Amino acid sequence: MEAIAKTKYLKGSPRKARLVIDLIRGVNVSRALSILKFTDKRAADPIAQCLNSAIANATYKAEQENIAIDPDDLWVKLCFVDMGPHKHRSRMRPAPQGRAYREQRHYCHITIQVTSDEKPKTEKELKIAESMAKRPVGKKLAAKAAGKAAAKDAKKPKAEKAETKKAKSEDTPVINAPDELVPTPVEPTAQGIVGAADTAAEGALSPEEAVVADALEAQAADAKDVETQTTATLNESAPADEKQLDTNEELERQ
Repeated sequence: MEAIAKTKYLKGSPRKARLVIDLIRGVNVSRALSILKFTDKRAADPIAQCLNSAIANATYKAEQENIAIDPDDLWVKLCFVDMGPHKHRSRMRPAPQGRAYREQRHYCHITIQVTSDEKPKTEKELKIAESMAKRPVGKKLAAKAAGKAAAKDAKKPKAEKAETKKAKSEDTPVINAPDELVPTPVEPTAQGIVGAADTAAEGALSPEEAVVADALEAQAADAKDVETQTTATLNESAPADEKQLDTNEELERQ
């Protein structure tokens, strides 16, 4: 769908209007309107009005032909500025040394054509597409995938990380784990054998289990009887040792 709008007898020279019209050539309609809004030129407002009328003409033409069209899909296909008449409004301006300069009031005509057809690619865009097609993409895709995986791991909560660590630790075999200590064999004694026989006679434990239990009880009793050496007990004999050293030194001097 194409539509044309024209603005005739616009006050101003065509050279000044072309500076503004060149900014919107081949640009989307919404972007062109924003460019004209922030362009500090006198011809920007009339050109924006002409562009709005071209958009309105396109929508009206689409309604007449019963075609659905989105105004945001339109883009400026063609735009140019023609020279207008002077309207015989020439004036004379005084100049130095008695001369006179002629002044003319310039006018121009603006034409803008918008369309909703697919925008053709420029030579620069085609060259970029060819270079991207020739470029190997395997390394980049692998790097992107690795980056995404790292980002997902960073976003995981602490509870999930702890669970994954536990699962990994369960899968890997543990060597010399402290929980799997092998019990040391205890040699049975005569008293232990007699006591084990008594307990076995009572029917509480088997003879082997009774021997082990009596041996453990004996070790616990010996540990209780042994006096633990503290720093206070070790320091009790320190003065006597010092006196003995002094007497030994005196005897050596004599």
